[in-house]
Amino acid sequence: MAHIDLGVDETELPGIRGPLRFRPETGGPLLELVEVLLRGPHPLSPGERELIAAYVSGRNECTYCCSAHSAYAAAQLDEGMTLVDQVRADLDSAPISAKLRTLLRIAGAVQVSGREVTSEMVAAARAEGATDLEIHDTVLIAAAFCMFNRYVDGLGTQPAADPLWYAQASDRIVNIGYRQVV
Repeated sequence: MAHIDLGVDETELPGIRGPLRFRPETGGPLLELVEVLLRGPHPLSPGERELIAAYVSGRNECTYCCSAHSAYAAAQLDEGMTLVDQVRADLDSAPISAKLRTLLRIAGAVQVSGREVTSEMVAAARAEGATDLEIHDTVLIAAAFCMFNRYVDGLGTQPAADPLWYAQASDRIVNIGYRQVV
């Protein structure tokens, strides 16, 4: 049970979904932000952006967000959950592009503190072909997911008990998006 009464069945609306429903005045703008960051037009694919969210959420030990965004990334990456698991287990040896690896290093630095991002990290990302938009949005995705992770865990919400729930949620995210989540 969450720390507060969200007025929902947490088995039906696990993780962030309960708080979004509890306070739609804030939930709507948060969902719009996620829709733009993770699904809007962008040089990085939606799967790559979901991978950034999953990576940061895993580093923050947020079970719900890591499980959800790992599933959403896997559903949109050709290599599926195998790649997501490889990235989360060992970024240095994961079979991803050098550009994505440098962006994930930036995201990992943001997860610790925004001040951990160095000009050398940004230069390395640029050297691998990352654009200012990709660098900007990597930082914003990482920062946003630090907030979302703390929102979910700070309210003590519960992750979905059944791993199949995340696969079903992936279908909704891929086909409908975030605007209709709750």
